[in-house]
Amino acid sequence: MKAAIIGYGKMGHEIEKILVDRGHEVALIIDLNNAADLNAENLKRVDVAIEFTTPSTAYNNIRTCLECGAAVVSGTTGWTSRLEELQTLCKEKGGAMFYASNYSLGVNLMFRLNRELARLMNRFSGYKLTMSETHHTEKKDSPSGTAVTLAEDAIARLDDKTGWVNEPTDDPALIGIESFREGMNPGEHTVCYSSEDDVLEIHHSIKNRRTLALGAVVAAEFLCGKKGVYTMDDMF
Repeated sequence: MKAAIIGYGKMGHEIEKILVDRGHEVALIIDLNNAADLNAENLKRVDVAIEFTTPSTAYNNIRTCLECGAAVVSGTTGWTSRLEELQTLCKEKGGAMFYASNYSLGVNLMFRLNRELARLMNRFSGYKLTMSETHHTEKKDSPSGTAVTLAEDAIARLDDKTGWVNEPTDDPALIGIESFREGMNPGEHTVCYSSEDDVLEIHHSIKNRRTLALGAVVAAEFLCGKKGVYTMDDMF
């Protein structure tokens, strides 16, 4: 597999190591100093692009890939109010796109636990839901994309909105997500249901960025040669 890396920060470097370790070729690296090299001429040399940049640049990066006919895997968070636009464009162009807010296997198992727990807790009105997330001080978006996904999944299950800390809402940013930025913490997420009598939590901690980079590379391997819009659910 010939891959492009879009965004050559700490995640980009981790992705490069894993691509090489797994026998793939890094055919193109795009960063701030050569952003103009993200073009059709260069993208036609790759099988898939892996994009981890910033909320302000992700949309245009992914759009460029799709318009140039390049399959793209993205893990950038903080911009996904426009994700549906790109998924539609992908289908119109007959392209390939894979998006996840978090590529950790453990986090994606947590997503499934969270959906099932929300379904069960919907029967009990005495519990209040809160969520918290902690990341390194360089993370741009707050709350994290993973926390937003957890909140969206819980809201989808809680039809009667009983027991929320805030007033009923479909906005995950308003349901009690606490965000903390500390040192070089790669990521922690907690979903908590509390009553007057007990506390029930599910919690996930990432030890390092490698788990995220590995998941992104595996997603790229999965996407290579396919057409359509995919998520971690499809890969699992």
